Amino acid sequence: MALQVGNTAPDFTVKDHKGNIVKLSAFKGVSPVVLIFYPGDETPGCTIQLCSARDDYDKYREAGVEVFGVNQADQEKHTRFVAKHKLKTPLLVDRNYAISEKYDALMKLGPMRLINRTVVGIDTEGKIVFYKRGMPSTAEILSSFKVVKAQ
Repeated sequence: MALQVGNTAPDFTVKDHKGNIVKLSAFKGVSPVVLIFYPGDETPGCTIQLCSARDDYDKYREAGVEVFGVNQADQEKHTRFVAKHKLKTPLLVDRNYAISEKYDALMKLGPMRLINRTVVGIDTEGKIVFYKRGMPSTAEILSSFKVVKAQ
């Protein structure tokens, strides 16, 4: 079954580019989370997407939202990507595609596996409030949290 808005977000525990352990359930009751699944570090579209998250980082922080990039690159490659583009968003290391698969952000083309560009918003209750392929705007992503707060 494909994930959709209203579903409980699958939990995960993984390291970020600095080696810190990130556990999704640790944010429950604390802050909303945005996961940006993207195919590759240093590819044109992905660089634009992550630099956009960097440029809008203060908007996310003002809304109390934690943002993470997710793909299969190793810690070293993520660290270089963060340094080169001065990214503020921690990048999660999904070497075996386990998180991407849980979030239906993985395409399988024969023996090849590729991350399908997907953005997921998760509220403080651990529910998915935003799920979209592609590169939605920060305003569109953040508006999903405001709608939830208003209800």
